[in-house]
Amino acid sequence: MKTLQLKRVFKATALAICLSASVPTFAAQPKDEVVAVVDNSVILRSDLEQSIAQVKHQLEAQKKTIPPEQYLQQQALEQLIIRQAQLEQVKRYNIKPDEKSLNEAVLKVAKDSGSPSLEAFQQKLDKIAPNTYASLRGRIAEDLSLSRLRQQIVTSRIQISEADVKNFLNSPQGQASMGNQAHVLHVRISGDEAAVQKIAKDVKVELAKSNDVEAIGKKFSTANVKVEGADMGFRSLSDIPSELAARVSPLQEGQTTELIPVRDGIHVLKLIERKGGEQKALVAQYQTRHILIQPSEVVSPENAKQMADSLYSRLKKGEDFAVLASTYSNDPGSARDGGSLGWVTPGVMVPEFEERMKNTPKGEISEPFQSQFGWHILQVTDTRQQDMTKEYQERMARQILGERQFDAELDSWLREIRNNAFVDIKDPSLDRKKNKS
Repeated sequence: MKTLQLKRVFKATALAICLSASVPTFAAQPKDEVVAVVDNSVILRSDLEQSIAQVKHQLEAQKKTIPPEQYLQQQALEQLIIRQAQLEQVKRYNIKPDEKSLNEAVLKVAKDSGSPSLEAFQQKLDKIAPNTYASLRGRIAEDLSLSRLRQQIVTSRIQISEADVKNFLNSPQGQASMGNQAHVLHVRISGDEAAVQKIAKDVKVELAKSNDVEAIGKKFSTANVKVEGADMGFRSLSDIPSELAARVSPLQEGQTTELIPVRDGIHVLKLIERKGGEQKALVAQYQTRHILIQPSEVVSPENAKQMADSLYSRLKKGEDFAVLASTYSNDPGSARDGGSLGWVTPGVMVPEFEERMKNTPKGEISEPFQSQFGWHILQVTDTRQQDMTKEYQERMARQILGERQFDAELDSWLREIRNNAFVDIKDPSLDRKKNKS
């Protein structure tokens, strides 16, 4: 078995194995010993045996060959070391899953095993061996914490520039992923090599002036050279051969490609029209202004609430919103402009503000409400549906590019923390470096 394949097995979640009564994965061990020290933690012989049992179970289920025992032990220990090095990072950053997420993750495993509730699942597991459920729950909590750690660390290491986004969106793959299509004319010139090059240049000049590819084919075909033209209609660039699609992507409408020599002749293409995906990303926006009253060393939370209530009463009596915002609001950026926040897109403000903004009729003034920043009063002066397709496509491009880089960056980070971790392997037979053949 290749090392890469075995690594994938080790990386796969091992939770399902504990559901089998024939393999009491989390059963207590009568005798144990330390096989490795990783920073401030240890890996026990029972941890190693459990990991090996899990891998063997998965390989047997997949009907794959189980490698030699010593190799399996070394690979299992290496993956436990990498996992423990990550858990040390989890401790350092104090990353913990919230109770709701943990319960949902455990319940999913429970339902996958046929248990309708956490209580039934606990009873089922603890019949295998005492504390099996608690051990499993702890393992799932670790997995959730590791997942969050990887997401935070690896995502922060991924760098995607504006040029990267632009190049991706202009590429055939990018345009296909955005649902973009192109109307393309395609002409192929083949035959006697000496004559093909000259005729191809003439075809390109003619194609720049005319869209009648059938007429161009008849005009330039000779006994030794065949000129074939086709109107390809609208199609995704992913449906066009990659070497041709790459030439079409940068074209403006009406432009032709340079001559493209390939094995079956010379090709030239012309872009007639380009159209994006049918679905536009229309987003509701709210022209909003607000007054913020923040508690401070001199303004107690109660006084801040009283001030907000007083300003609300004055607004309801007809006083000018902009004047009161400029005078009293603790948000200096908007106060200078009469409280105006401009056009606000959902997802930008804190949830309390966004919910009140969406539910306040145009022209009305909201009652005072509280967020983490203090007490707000807001007014929605106008609403509109804004085409955010460009912004949506750029965000999607960043997501796709980020996903492409994630695995490589994750592997790089794992190598770094493995190299930087203090590791003392107690059993020489388990040390891969000392047992390289």
